[in-house]
Amino acid sequence: MTRLFGTDGVRGRANKLLTPELAMSLAQSASVVLGFNDIEGNRKPVAVVAKDPRISGSFISAAIEAGLSASGVEVYDAGTLPTPAAAFLVADLEADFGVMISASHNPAPDNGIKFLARGGQKLDDALEDAIESRMQLEPLRPQGGDVGRVYRFADAEDRYVMHLLQTLPNRLDGVKVVIDAAHGAASGCSPDAFRAAGAEVVVIGASPDGVNINEGCGSTHLEMLQKAVVEHGADMGVAHDGDADRCLTVDHEGNVIDGDKEMAILAIAMHEAGKLKDETLVVTVMSNLGLKLAMKERGIKVVETSVGDRYVLEEMRKNGYSLGGEQSGHVIMQEYATTGDGVLTGLHLAARVAATGKTLKELGDAVTVLPQVLINVRGVDKAGVGSSVEIQKAVAEAEERLGDTGRVLLRPSGTEPVVRVMVEAATEEQATDEARHLAQTVQTALPLG
Repeated sequence: MTRLFGTDGVRGRANKLLTPELAMSLAQSASVVLGFNDIEGNRKPVAVVAKDPRISGSFISAAIEAGLSASGVEVYDAGTLPTPAAAFLVADLEADFGVMISASHNPAPDNGIKFLARGGQKLDDALEDAIESRMQLEPLRPQGGDVGRVYRFADAEDRYVMHLLQTLPNRLDGVKVVIDAAHGAASGCSPDAFRAAGAEVVVIGASPDGVNINEGCGSTHLEMLQKAVVEHGADMGVAHDGDADRCLTVDHEGNVIDGDKEMAILAIAMHEAGKLKDETLVVTVMSNLGLKLAMKERGIKVVETSVGDRYVLEEMRKNGYSLGGEQSGHVIMQEYATTGDGVLTGLHLAARVAATGKTLKELGDAVTVLPQVLINVRGVDKAGVGSSVEIQKAVAEAEERLGDTGRVLLRPSGTEPVVRVMVEAATEEQATDEARHLAQTVQTALPLG
């Protein structure tokens, strides 16, 4: 049987995979697995529910809240807010758990249900499996005064924005920012937070109608933001995705500042302020070698994990590291958040611009990005990529040619018969040549059959 939970909760087409019946069943099960009742029965479990503005969020949240309250859970409906806001509110309210209804950067017809454990932490696989298993049993059916209520969490956004402001080392006065909220969950709170911090704010992509989320805007479509930053003479632009757990930025010239450069800017700032735990930055294997070289120059260690923000977070939690993230703009500042927070990231980048008087471009130039070429080799036996002598020999030869200014990464796809060949080198031409040579070796050495 296929596992219901994926890498980021339960996600799929609304009203196809993600039906009201499934949402209610998940909620009823989660109330047992994640909820806590004291022995005397004086306290009911408490949950926070939030959603992004896609149209299906209304019926899914109604089903979730019905399932929770019918199971005896007191529900605080936070309305439309980012995923990191929901995580913060679970901790701030000392709730037992939270539910975020969002499909992040996916198009409007999709949606998702993600549970957050006590403290606003992501669930581990064991808890997800327990929720899925509990769905096979009869739900709890309390009676009378033992059922839960649904409350409107009226000051949820204000609490979140106040929290964000309290994390800043300085105000943003004099910084002009364009925000593209992807017609998503941060359409209200991101501009509010930047304005409250003193920035001059221009807002685009912040008119959600339920179906325009991520449509030609936000962190997956930066063209509109790049144009707006230049047209308005802004110092920088900030792009969110649908649930605002990530942030990509644009400098005053319209150049993209990706997650690698964002992490470098923040790591250097935290290093100078004595706030970078163990002088360590956590990244994935896909981060550019240029980031690692830049950190090495400044005495900052880099720890690598597998691809996925959950692996970055696991490493950070295990060792108490304060900063980590991905090239995609998922940046985790663990002192202030339990997950990637795009609004928080954008605010701290703007704060660095304000504090230093440097442009975002100048700050990002701390990293010299090496040309990176990625080739997907399809129709191969991906299981053999780590054991093929022929491939190991080709990789070793390529690494010798690249020396200290390049690297090779071969990794199998998790879902397809595909091996991803990634090469970084001092020049685009060298990276392309080495990647093509390795791709051909993989194709020859790993035939499907």
